[in-house]
Amino acid sequence: MKSLLFVCTANICRSPTAQVVLRSLLLKSGLSLDIEIASAGTHDYQIGRPPFPAAVEAAKRRGYELTGCISRRVRQSDFDHYDLILAMDRSNLASLRQIAPTRCKEKIELLLEYSEKYHYEEVPDPYGGSEEDFDRALDMIEDGCKGLAGLLVRS
Repeated sequence: MKSLLFVCTANICRSPTAQVVLRSLLLKSGLSLDIEIASAGTHDYQIGRPPFPAAVEAAKRRGYELTGCISRRVRQSDFDHYDLILAMDRSNLASLRQIAPTRCKEKIELLLEYSEKYHYEEVPDPYGGSEEDFDRALDMIEDGCKGLAGLLVRS
């Protein structure tokens, strides 16, 4: 695998967090330079904005740095460019499958299909929620990314 795209609704909470978490895990294993990791949103609510402050704070408490991520919307070219496209929830999954070319639909999955603890659940959108909501989303993202990183390291 050469490239991976994480997708949530506005690309200001969950998907940039997943991008940074996976990059951190792969860096620890020595693979980070071999895999392009990016994030995008299914909607254009926050294009050009940095991650939401509560997401930045939740990530910072666990040693992740979300600075440098800027929100963008999924582009048609993303479907051919990325080898794997991981949605945070079923709504994002449905949106992606609706706009993806038929040839690319098989590469779209839920992040938590790679999770041990939260297998096949959805990462809830913490936007507008409490600190605990952001921490829970981060717990789920970390678990999904650990499973994914383990597969990438072995391949």
